[in-house]
Amino acid sequence: MAKKIHFVGIAGNGMSALAQIHAMSGDIVSGSDRLLDKGFTALPLWPVFKKLNIKLHRQDGSGVTPELNLVVLSSAIEDGNRDWDKAKDLKLPIAHRSELLARHISQYHTVAVSGTCGKSTTAAMIFEILEKAGRSPSIINGAALLSLQERGYAGNIYRGTSNLLVIEADESDGSLTNYHPAIGVFLNLSKDHKELPVLEGYFRQFRANCKKFLVNADEANLAEFRAGGEATFGVAHGSCRAENVELGPSSSSFTVDKVHFTLPHCGMHNVQNAIAAIAACRELDVPLKDCAEGLAGFRGVARRFASMGRVNDIEVIDDFAHNPAKIAAALAAAQLRGKRVLAFYQPHGYAPVKLLMKELVASFSSALRENDMLWMPDIYYIGGTADKTVSSKQLVDAIAANGRKAAYLPSRDDILPRIVETARPGDVIMVMGARDPSITDYARAMLAALKKARTAGAQRA
Repeated sequence: MAKKIHFVGIAGNGMSALAQIHAMSGDIVSGSDRLLDKGFTALPLWPVFKKLNIKLHRQDGSGVTPELNLVVLSSAIEDGNRDWDKAKDLKLPIAHRSELLARHISQYHTVAVSGTCGKSTTAAMIFEILEKAGRSPSIINGAALLSLQERGYAGNIYRGTSNLLVIEADESDGSLTNYHPAIGVFLNLSKDHKELPVLEGYFRQFRANCKKFLVNADEANLAEFRAGGEATFGVAHGSCRAENVELGPSSSSFTVDKVHFTLPHCGMHNVQNAIAAIAACRELDVPLKDCAEGLAGFRGVARRFASMGRVNDIEVIDDFAHNPAKIAAALAAAQLRGKRVLAFYQPHGYAPVKLLMKELVASFSSALRENDMLWMPDIYYIGGTADKTVSSKQLVDAIAANGRKAAYLPSRDDILPRIVETARPGDVIMVMGARDPSITDYARAMLAALKKARTAGAQRA
């Protein structure tokens, strides 16, 4: 019998995936999101929801009605949220997103990918290898797969016909401790969302929940998690190793047990993601040659080093990088493609900036070369409880004090013309940030401004 389910915060990657799954299963689904309250009415997800008859509401309580069988919340929902308050007033059943996902995991032979960085890409790689090998897997991911979007799907979920499921296991709120997968993959661990001791506790519980646990052997701080004789993977170390690695400006290659792999994506971080995916697929008895075929055609995921185009040999790249490790990886990849990197970074949320201030300064200071440049606007803030004692200017001043070229302007609209004026042939413009759904539009605007500047220059000539 169809259930009536309301998702509070439905635009989030995890929430939107679950909403789609239940709508596809025949449930009557509705949802609310504060992005609607902020006027975001043209997001890519909205047409998908409309196609699935998912009704959208503002977060004003209007979507919470007595006949609902379940109200689902994400960790982003705070006390005082009007939907949540109304659900409690009506005494409706309430569940956290992770509880609902845990139910799905229990019904499948699940591969859960965990770690601070690389989860979405690695999960996507595993899915595409399995699909290419004819295994018909399902996926619930934290980012949209381009290959699925090209087939008309939203991209962050797909329902295959087998009992195989690939998921991204999120550590940000500790929800991965609710999952009991057949195979757990642990990529890396760095301070993000929470202090390290808290995150380590989450991952200890996650390891205990997994029937099989695969650990990155290259990460020194994961030694504790390898102590039980778990299967390992890596580039420098591991029972499943990527050897003979070659990094190019737009692709990478390596060998695993003498089988050659070509990956149509640049950056050492993508090689590390790939070897993790290969290790997981080997546990599922996928031959290496099938792994190689699956990765050779890997399209990638949304906003992971997405090239928006080139103008006058100046490339604009849109990237989800937002924590110190992801920023360092994105800049390293960009440096493979350009003589100089002009970086735009929009910090998101006062709490993450306060938690990671020291690490963000260190990441930019070490990753930027002497000729690279960085621009930063005010911290992106969409609402909720916030301690506003930190600022982008503090970040920029500390990075500049370390000898790097960094500038702060409150509005990103003022930054765009500065970058366009500065850009020269051979440069790569990196647009980085998370949570703000308009960042990709900003990257497109950057490309359009470059085209306009080129046209104006040609006319003057």
